[in-house]
Amino acid sequence: MKWAIQLTPGLADPSYVPDMSNRFVVIMAGGRGERFWPQSRLRRPKHLLPIVGDKAMLAQAVDRVVGIVPPENVYIITNAEQREAVLEVCPGVPSQQVVGEPVGRDTAAAVGLAAVLVQERSAEGTFAILPADHVIHDTDGFQKTLELGFVAAEKGDFLVTIGIDPDEPATGYGYIQRGEQVCNENPVYRVQRFVEKPDLETAKGYLASGEYAWNAGMFVWQAATVRKAIAAHVPELESSLAAIQSELASGGGLGNVLARHYADIHKISVDFAVMEKADNVLTIPAGFDWDDVGEWPAVARHYEADAGGNVSRGQSLVQDSSGNIVFSGEDHLVALLGVEDLIVVRTDDATLVCHKDRAQDIKALVQAAGADLQ
Repeated sequence: MKWAIQLTPGLADPSYVPDMSNRFVVIMAGGRGERFWPQSRLRRPKHLLPIVGDKAMLAQAVDRVVGIVPPENVYIITNAEQREAVLEVCPGVPSQQVVGEPVGRDTAAAVGLAAVLVQERSAEGTFAILPADHVIHDTDGFQKTLELGFVAAEKGDFLVTIGIDPDEPATGYGYIQRGEQVCNENPVYRVQRFVEKPDLETAKGYLASGEYAWNAGMFVWQAATVRKAIAAHVPELESSLAAIQSELASGGGLGNVLARHYADIHKISVDFAVMEKADNVLTIPAGFDWDDVGEWPAVARHYEADAGGNVSRGQSLVQDSSGNIVFSGEDHLVALLGVEDLIVVRTDDATLVCHKDRAQDIKALVQAAGADLQ
């Protein structure tokens, strides 16, 4: 494969105008957000809440792509239970473009379905896959990086992923190893390999090498290119997608078509199904800040702390205490006295109190209690 590509006409030439009608963004918003209980619930999880900022995280994700693609070219793939709530927080997205999966089948199925929906609109369509619940403050840097991703994907049969330069030896993310640079004018690299979440010593080696980026689940590709990759590496998924596409073309309603086929799709991530096997993957370093805000302690990074390192949102009174996180409403006072490193979250029907060191166990608590906490 010839890797050298020229992106300059798409980035430096002021006369170049991309065909925006062929560009789409698909936001995946089907998570359960159990680590953010009790604020996050099954029908209104993390991405539908203003965990960081004044708008739901999904609404912020939609706002960030304004100017990159036309508003009518934004899709959201969620689940059936959350679809109405998604429509509520994202009224600017056409209702027919908010798709509720009848059953979760992981990201490979969602990517494949997105490709089918894009191809319904444009046989030459290119689309970005983005998560719904990441915190990105630098919208300008994000849009410039995504624009570069679109141009790279439009230049050939490439699967483009955006990598996050690590600032610590994190063990909670998969990593992308960069290979050679394939574009002289821009930071576009061949992907050497994808690796799963490492242990601490391995992560330290990755960080020291300067060759690895965190895999943030952000991708750009032509719909036809990713369909081709799915056909090559997970042909059974492509068979299901072809059946869905055929029935849609014959006038079948999307909900009914998905109800007939979706449950039979094998549950697998797009990383396992395609990205770790493909040999035409490019990566672009993220030119913006990024935080996946995976659990309550991460939230503190985005709010101003008091002199004791306490972060509060809502009505609270904190005295002789340090390192605490307090989330409450404006109609209920939460008071802390003489405590350290606690997470206290109060909602109308539940209150969580736990040590920061146990934040990762909140998900297990919710799952063990089942429907009582959801």
